[in-house]
Amino acid sequence: MKNLFAAFIALLLPVLAAAQLSISGKITDQQTGEALPGATVALTNVAANAVSDAAGNYRIENLKAGSYTLKVSFIGYQSASKNVLINASAVNNFSLTRATLFTEEVTVNATRATEKSPTAFTNLNKKEIEKNNSGRGFEYLLEQTPSTVVTSNAGAGVGYTSIRIRGSDATRTNVTLNGIPLNDAEDQGVYFVDLPDLASSVDNIQVQRGVGTSTNGAGAFGASINIQTTTRRDTAYAELNNSAGSYGTLKNTVGFGTGLVGNHFSFDGRLSRMVSDGYIDRASADLKSFFLSGAYYGKKSVLRLNVFSGYEKTYQAWDGVPEDSLKFGNRRYNELGYINSSNSFYKNQTDNYTQNYYQLLYNQQLSDKLSFSGALHLTRGYGYYEEYKNNAAVADYGLKPVIIGKDTLANTDLVRRLWLSNYFYGATYNLTYKPNKALDVILGGAYNEYKGDHYNNIEWTQQSTNTSPDYEYSRNNAKKTDFNIFSRAEYRAGNVLFYGDLQYRHISYSFLGFDQNLNNVQQQVGLNFFNPKAGITYQLNSNSNVYASVAVGNHEPNRNDFVNSSPQSRPKAEHLTDFEAGYRINESTFSGSINGFYMLYKNQLVLTGSLDDVGEAIRTNIKDSYRAGIEASARIKVAQPLNWYVNATLSTNKVKNFTQYLQNYDTGTLDATAYKKSDIAYSPNFTGSSTISYHPIKNGEIAFISKYVSRQYLDNTSTESRSIDGYFVNDLRLNYNFGIKGIKNVGVGLLVNNVFSKKYVSDGATYPDIESGKVANYNYFFPQAPVNFLASLNLKF
Repeated sequence: MKNLFAAFIALLLPVLAAAQLSISGKITDQQTGEALPGATVALTNVAANAVSDAAGNYRIENLKAGSYTLKVSFIGYQSASKNVLINASAVNNFSLTRATLFTEEVTVNATRATEKSPTAFTNLNKKEIEKNNSGRGFEYLLEQTPSTVVTSNAGAGVGYTSIRIRGSDATRTNVTLNGIPLNDAEDQGVYFVDLPDLASSVDNIQVQRGVGTSTNGAGAFGASINIQTTTRRDTAYAELNNSAGSYGTLKNTVGFGTGLVGNHFSFDGRLSRMVSDGYIDRASADLKSFFLSGAYYGKKSVLRLNVFSGYEKTYQAWDGVPEDSLKFGNRRYNELGYINSSNSFYKNQTDNYTQNYYQLLYNQQLSDKLSFSGALHLTRGYGYYEEYKNNAAVADYGLKPVIIGKDTLANTDLVRRLWLSNYFYGATYNLTYKPNKALDVILGGAYNEYKGDHYNNIEWTQQSTNTSPDYEYSRNNAKKTDFNIFSRAEYRAGNVLFYGDLQYRHISYSFLGFDQNLNNVQQQVGLNFFNPKAGITYQLNSNSNVYASVAVGNHEPNRNDFVNSSPQSRPKAEHLTDFEAGYRINESTFSGSINGFYMLYKNQLVLTGSLDDVGEAIRTNIKDSYRAGIEASARIKVAQPLNWYVNATLSTNKVKNFTQYLQNYDTGTLDATAYKKSDIAYSPNFTGSSTISYHPIKNGEIAFISKYVSRQYLDNTSTESRSIDGYFVNDLRLNYNFGIKGIKNVGVGLLVNNVFSKKYVSDGATYPDIESGKVANYNYFFPQAPVNFLASLNLKF
């Protein structure tokens, strides 16, 4: 590793010493003079471009002397271009005029933070997304953002992938797609495997850490991820994007768009396929998706229809690898589907699911001070996972033991399918009022409804049980309505911005569960939440500010919490008060931020190991727990061809007065152990990432990417034998773009993951009990692949 690093530095030195020509400048609104962040600046006769930063500044480097055409475009504004002659580094500023056609500048504006908001957030633009969209799961696009841990069940980044932000998993991370909730209404998780290659249809992403701004969907208890899909592109295009690599990984994407037709219409589409064998044995993935979008642009309105779908078939790998297998050196052992009697594996131990999405988005400029955005949506999901069960008791499936001669068969091997069929639909809206430069007011909200059928079938039994094909042994239905309304205002007085945000949310949930007499009956729960937020930002100068805020979030229990409990054991909703304070600076050669947070929980739900009054493992409310820490990030332009992005989070995450219950098989009882203060599970005390980006030649990049995650505990006891070791992993990314006749851009890339072949696991689970007077740990881990690669070839026409 030392020799490699020395060689890398040696390669840099001669280039750093060489003089380079560049074009730089600032993009502003012609009428107001305000900076326009996110504007695209391109040299039309060479493959070179840039995106303006939060202060409106741009820079294109590594240019040869000569004549160029410089073009600037920004959604909602007329494009501008000029011919420039470069024989030395030059500065060219642009003032753009607002377009005559209204555009969806950001349909999701109402739920997003701005550069002056008193909230910790990170933005990713389309260029950054494309650079990292090599074929792995969507969460890997966010891996280098602060306080983030990303993992893959299959170990190679394709299939089921997951993310935790500040230690909070997807059930506590609110995700919206064009302002529409993406979290599952019942278990509240987000499964990007159901939307394979979504990244290829995404224009931009904002990640908010903490409670953040008011949004639609489940409450944000760790973070919010706000995704916006394809927006207007004025010229026609076609793209072929392909990746291939280790473990049979292959991604093929075809994208196309008409540009603006007849000065009013645009159409965009994408078709994708992704397959992988996975690093872990029998962890294959077969994924398909499409995305279609059509829009009408008027002078003061935009109407867009999105229709998209995803299909996934993955071999089940969600239980991980047993700890004993890891100790014996077998890091790839997947025991799911193991057939004891024949010492083999069931070939169709798979998860199968399809989701179809329909979104109708409308934006209207009602006056020069008032605008409206609204959406209607429908999501249709259906599928099952199939699994082999060894020596299952037929009584558990509502069947009577079969008597054959003198033998009574009470157990049998069987194959079952657990089905889910659901509909999720509703409407979102927001009104934005800007009477003057000092005041912005937003009124928004949503009404969403979910209907889900859960039913389970027996497909096959080893012994005859006198059942018909697809015998249905259980069924239950659920309905959930979710209504919210919020109002948000920002008022500027000199250098001070005052921020206020009020949200009311009502949830009604009908489900099949146990009543107080332990009878399984349909029940209904109603919850009301009030989520206020307030903050202040002081602008030190045009490039920096300081801020502070306090925000309240409430979060309902999930499906299992309700279904597997009775009224006397039913958990309470979680409550969070989030305090944030920070400093931001944005200059041409350096931008950075430092943010402190204190997240104070009441009634946080955690697994204890105890069983409820119907014999199911439950989560229980912990009265007091907290997360406190400091996040820091910086982008440094070391030299014209060399940039460094680095971030780090140092935190403490504690549960107070926690009691764990373990099943004691010696006595047949539950044994309790009390902990006065211990670490919250899956919450590392330190995370950090680094990206060193070096451009040795024009349109070429070498990026050295590093990630460090400290120890994570698998439960809330701070027990080292039930934890994941800290790990430090490095990747190498190579990109080169060039143009040839007939093709606007040819992009070739190589991503080498885990370049030093570090042996590590990034996730796991534990199921301890007491046997022979001792605690026995049954740990399962998700090992990640050693050195592996993904090569890509991207063509743009």
